[in-house]
Amino acid sequence: MTLLVTGGAGFIGANFVLDWLAAHDETLVNLDKLTYAGNPETLASLQGNPRHVFVQGDIGDVALVTRLLAEHQPRAVINFAAESHVDRSIHGPGDFIETNIVGTFRLLESVRGYWSTLPEQAKSAFRFLHVSTDEVYGSLAKDDPAFAETNRYEPNSPYSASKAASDHLVRAWHHTYGLPVLTTNCSNNYGPYHFPEKLIPLMIVNALAGKPLPVYGDGMQIRDWLYVKDHCSAIRRVLEVGRLGETYNVGGWNEKPNIEIVNTVCQLLDELRPKADGTSYATQITYVTDRPGHDRRYAIDARKLEAELGWKPAETFETGIRKTVQWYLDNPEWVQHVQSGAYRDWVSKNYAGRQA
Repeated sequence: MTLLVTGGAGFIGANFVLDWLAAHDETLVNLDKLTYAGNPETLASLQGNPRHVFVQGDIGDVALVTRLLAEHQPRAVINFAAESHVDRSIHGPGDFIETNIVGTFRLLESVRGYWSTLPEQAKSAFRFLHVSTDEVYGSLAKDDPAFAETNRYEPNSPYSASKAASDHLVRAWHHTYGLPVLTTNCSNNYGPYHFPEKLIPLMIVNALAGKPLPVYGDGMQIRDWLYVKDHCSAIRRVLEVGRLGETYNVGGWNEKPNIEIVNTVCQLLDELRPKADGTSYATQITYVTDRPGHDRRYAIDARKLEAELGWKPAETFETGIRKTVQWYLDNPEWVQHVQSGAYRDWVSKNYAGRQA
């Protein structure tokens, strides 16, 4: 038995690959384009493991995907591959349209062609699981109920619009062609191996380097935070017993404003790696001009996933964030290597001249 995972060298995908191979005997084919956020070093512990077949390539390369499907005959395809950073989508939306929309379309067509040739038993057992985001639902007011699977799509950034389009394609390929699909929409992930352009790893890395901790606007944007290992367990559960054609929202039940997240990271670093001069890392917090179209609040209602499939997150935010900060302290080499010139150029470009 074999799985094909796309985007398996990225943050969430790599955590899924590592967890899956630690717990299952199946072969896993890992297709990743290795753009700036795809880091093969995350998968270094799998070197020489015959059950991990890594292929560098694009989900939009129909010939390559068709060959991999024919050669490895996977029982399921899990699609993590995506451009995923809102700020990057504002500066350069073209890559998001190409990967998240056109790439998903081409992947679906390749998978549909493969699935249609399977024997009846394998065909009925096959699954295509598409990993998406809560950002497709737009923004919530302070007192609005959390996003449920029935919320209409109201994306507000090029990133979320491209993911919304990919979700619609997946749904259409199920209803039009019968492709056995599942979709998950997750809240903000955090945890090990997170590329340091996102809030939590950026704060950890900058704090330790003595750099400013840039906080957008007033820092009161609210997000629901999900530990990445919990997200991986939810995907495994949906793959195992999810109802075909259904969407499942995956959340951590941890709504917190960004400034509280930043202060929590500072407090943990004060405890775990205190500064020599005795001051708090919180003194490095710097408020910068808010980004365009910044959604005010996201929150996930994950009751459907719990009621239907019996899934709940194992980590609270307090346990998950402590594990995350400790991981970054314990893995300075990974952090150093991921801080390529492209990453430094990006941070400089995004925050230059934006100090409020």
